[in-house]
Amino acid sequence: MIEILVIFLILGVLLGLLLAIASVKLHVKTDPKLFNVINALPGANCGACGYPGCAGCGRAIFEGKAPINSCPVGGKATATAISEILGVESDIDSLPKVARVKCNGAANAKAIYEYTGAKSCLLAKNSFSGMKACDFGCFGLGTCAISCPFDAIKMVNGLPKVNAKKCTACGVCVKACPQFIMELIPQNQQVLVNCNNTDKGKNALSTCSVACIKCKKCEKACNYDAIHVGKIAIIDYDKCTNCGACVEVCPTHAILRYENNKFVSVVYEVEEQAGCSGCSTNCER
Repeated sequence: MIEILVIFLILGVLLGLLLAIASVKLHVKTDPKLFNVINALPGANCGACGYPGCAGCGRAIFEGKAPINSCPVGGKATATAISEILGVESDIDSLPKVARVKCNGAANAKAIYEYTGAKSCLLAKNSFSGMKACDFGCFGLGTCAISCPFDAIKMVNGLPKVNAKKCTACGVCVKACPQFIMELIPQNQQVLVNCNNTDKGKNALSTCSVACIKCKKCEKACNYDAIHVGKIAIIDYDKCTNCGACVEVCPTHAILRYENNKFVSVVYEVEEQAGCSGCSTNCER
């Protein structure tokens, strides 16, 4: 019995020595810069970069398969840190972004039926294209808020409200919204088009009282060529100066100014939309 124990002990020691030698001989050296890059990332593991967690993103950046500013959560600070670790330069001077909502429907948008299913915007969309007459607006079920890994979105009066201080511009809510009403915009942008309805003016207004009617008054009022109307009014954020000229002339209040996480009331010089007075001849009603 003792002999057997001695044999097993000797075998254990020999196997241990073989494993130790193999670990030394077969060891693959890893550049410490890789671990430094991974550690420079915020560790949110949200997947907004398109990679499986921060480790995957860090390795892709280290191997040159992803740009230095791949992490939207870390932003410029993280990109700067990584560029210093790797000793390379990168275009990281872009303005920080924040998620915003391209819809102001809620009670302004007509409901066609009462939805009693699970609180999922995707399920609602698959149920007769949603409960709203507007096919482009927010369902108000909070899929974006549930999906946000940073608790930066709350549902207020049937619409998502983004907390700019918590939002990291990771883009998870943008991908989660089946109505495509979430958008990442520069943090300093104050003037927003709060409509995603691409229907012609008459049809858009019949489903929502604050819809963009494509009248092009905003386009004509802008002195900076920063807003153009096609299927919907679109602001060029690189050109927009936040002057608010488009806000003041919009007959349906589809364009609003946004400051300190709140919409700012303005004095409108146009008449109420019921008669649609003052609309240009380009109005597609």
